[in-house]
Amino acid sequence: MVFLLVNDVTYSYQGKGSVINRVSWGIEEGEFHCLLGKSGCGKTTLLKLAAGLLQVDTGSIFLNGKEVVKPSPEAGFVFQSPTLLEWKTVMDNVLLPVSLRRKVTTKDRENAMKLLETVGLAEYIQRYPAQLSGGQQSRVAIARALIQQPSMMFLDEPFAALDAITREELQDDLLKICKQQNTTVLFITHDISEAVYLSDRIAVMDQGSIIYQTAVQLSKPRTVEVRYSPYFNDLCLDVRQVMGAERS
Repeated sequence: MVFLLVNDVTYSYQGKGSVINRVSWGIEEGEFHCLLGKSGCGKTTLLKLAAGLLQVDTGSIFLNGKEVVKPSPEAGFVFQSPTLLEWKTVMDNVLLPVSLRRKVTTKDRENAMKLLETVGLAEYIQRYPAQLSGGQQSRVAIARALIQQPSMMFLDEPFAALDAITREELQDDLLKICKQQNTTVLFITHDISEAVYLSDRIAVMDQGSIIYQTAVQLSKPRTVEVRYSPYFNDLCLDVRQVMGAERS
C-alpha cells in the first residue's frame, strides 16, 4: 500500500522561481525512506509539503488515503533542533503532545516511560533540558514525536549536529522504535552513510527534482557490521557519484 503519495507536485516561494518541480514519489506503509541532497535542493520544502506545513501549487499529496491540506494528527515531527520546553522535565516534554489534546493518563505515563527506557533516558525523567547533552535532548525529541504512536514520521536532519557515535546510537534507537510501532518514515539528511544505514529506499534531490532512487538491500535489524560491508560501501559510493554529478 502506498501510504504517502506525492503526485506531480510543484511549489514556488512567493516572488521566486520554482522550488519543487513536478515531483512524484510514494512510500509504502511501514517503510523508512531517506531523501538526500545538497543544501538548497528542495528536500526540506518537499518534507514540509508532505507534512501539510506548506500547500502545493499544483499536484496533490495523500497520506493514508486522505489528501494532505494541513498537518495530520497521524504524523509526528522531529526537526534539526530538539525545541524542548526548558521549564518542563523530560517526562513532561515527552507527554506534551498528549497534554495539548487531553488530560494525561497513567497509561500515557507508562507509554512515555517505555519510550524513555528504549532511548536510554529512564533515569533522567525529572531532569530539565539544560541538564541534558545534545544527544539526550534529541532522544527526548524522538520520544515526544512517538508518544502518540503516529503512523507517519517526518524527520528533518535531526542528528546533524551530533558526534558520529551518538548519531549512530540514535539511528539504532529510531529504527527500533519505528519497527515496534510500524511507523512509516520520511527522513531528510545530507549524510550518505546515514541514509544507507537507515533506509529501505533512498532518493536524491537536485534543483527541486528527484533525480535518483534505489532500494537498499541490507539485512534487518541493522548492525554495526553492516556499516563496513562491501555492499554498504558500494552503495554509498554510487549515491556519492550521483550527488557529485548534480547540476551546478
